Amino acid sequence: MQVIKISAVALVLSLLVADIAMADQVDDGLAAQAQGDFATALALLRPVAEQGDARAQNSLGIMFAHGSGVPLDPVEARKWYLLSAAQGYGAAQFNLGQLHRLGQGVPKDYAEAAKWYRLAAEQGYVEACFNLGVMYANGDGVALDNAEAVKWYRLAAEQGYAKGQFKLGVMYDFGRGVAQSDADAMTWYRRAADQGHATAQNNLGAMYADGQGVGQDYVEAMMWFILASKSGDPDAPQSIDMARRLMTPSQMDEAQRRAQAWQPQRGG
Repeated sequence: MQVIKISAVALVLSLLVADIAMADQVDDGLAAQAQGDFATALALLRPVAEQGDARAQNSLGIMFAHGSGVPLDPVEARKWYLLSAAQGYGAAQFNLGQLHRLGQGVPKDYAEAAKWYRLAAEQGYVEACFNLGVMYANGDGVALDNAEAVKWYRLAAEQGYAKGQFKLGVMYDFGRGVAQSDADAMTWYRRAADQGHATAQNNLGAMYADGQGVGQDYVEAMMWFILASKSGDPDAPQSIDMARRLMTPSQMDEAQRRAQAWQPQRGG
C-alpha cells in the first residue's frame, strides 16, 4: 500500500515537472518570437504546440498568419488558432475573429467574426471587446445595437484601451446608445487624448473651443489641436486655423508652450 502511495506521488511530481518544463519552453519561444528570432521560436513552439499547449498553438498561428519564419499561410494559421481557441484561449479566439472579419484564409464572414470576438470578449480580452463594440455600432454580423456597442466599448475603455475610450466618448457626445452627456464625453475623450489618441485630442480641443461641457478656453483648445495635428489627425490643421483667428499672440505662445510640455499617459 505504501509503495502505491509513493508511486502516485512520484507520478504527480513528474507530471508537474513536465508541465513546468513545457511552460518554460513556451516562454522561451515567445521571447524569441518577440525578438524576431523566428527560427528559434519555431523550433521551441512547434513541439509543445503539437503536444496541445494553447499558448504555443496561438503563437504558431500568428507566425503562419504573418509569414514570420514560415511561409505565409492563413489556412495553417487558422488550424492552429482553432486548436488553441478550442481550449478557451482568448487571444486565439480573437485571432480567429480577425481572420473571419478580414477574410484571410476563409471567406469574409462578419457573423463568424462576431462569434469569436464574443468568446474572447467574455473573457475580458480588450481588443475583442472593442471590435465587438464596433460590430454592434455598424451592424456588421449582428443587429445594429448602440446600447450593446456602448457596453463593449465601456469594457474596453475601463481597461485603459484608448480606442475604446474614444468611441465611448463619441457615444456620449452624440447620445448613441446612452443618454447624451457632455461631461461624460469629455471624460472619455480626455482619457483617450491623454494617451495620444489623435482624434480624441481634436474632439477635446473642439469642446474647449466651443465651451461644450466645460468653460470656453481657447488656449487649452489650441494645445489639444496642436497635439492632434502632431499625432496625425486630418482635421486638426483646420481646427488650428479656425482657433488661431480668435486668439492673441500671447495666447498662442501659451498654447504652444503647453503642447511642448505635454507628455502622454499610458493606460489612462
